[in-house]
Amino acid sequence: MRLERLSLNQFKIFLTFDDLIERGLTKDDLWHDLPRVHALFHDMMYEASDELGIELEGMLLVQVHLLQAQGMFVIVTQSGNHHLEYDDYVEMKVTLDESRELIFYFQDFEHIIQVCSHLNEIGMNGGTVYHMDGRYYMRLHDYDVQGYNREHIIAILSEFSNPSIVTSYRLDEYGKKIFNNEAIEEVNRLFK
Repeated sequence: MRLERLSLNQFKIFLTFDDLIERGLTKDDLWHDLPRVHALFHDMMYEASDELGIELEGMLLVQVHLLQAQGMFVIVTQSGNHHLEYDDYVEMKVTLDESRELIFYFQDFEHIIQVCSHLNEIGMNGGTVYHMDGRYYMRLHDYDVQGYNREHIIAILSEFSNPSIVTSYRLDEYGKKIFNNEAIEEVNRLFK
């Protein structure tokens, strides 16, 4: 579990699927086993409180974003209402969101060329490639992988890259698009 303080009253938690498994949860449990999910959030809030030195009280707004191949990140915002009758009571409003897109980062552009070659061999041609903060990112939308074995695509991508917790919103805002929408096809056309 990784923690990052975003502001005085907001922080982010990132958990990989391995972190969830270590805590005895699967991805399906997040949608179907409410008591275990409640216990997970309770534990995460106390860990974050200890590690970041934040006094959690009052209303917490919790946004949970499930990332297809990477895990999940949680943004917690503490509201300004700190005056409650019960000292140890924390109320959470939880919003769940699942991203169906795949985002992987590459250290070297050569690895993108290799991935695109393998993905082109199975008939894929979509995707968008970005450059940001010295790394290359490939983003595949749900429609890019529709009709293909998703796990097989993740395996190919994982061979040459790492899952990214950077959101598509951040890439669109701060990244430089190198190839838009038909990245696999364009990379293969230019570098084969």
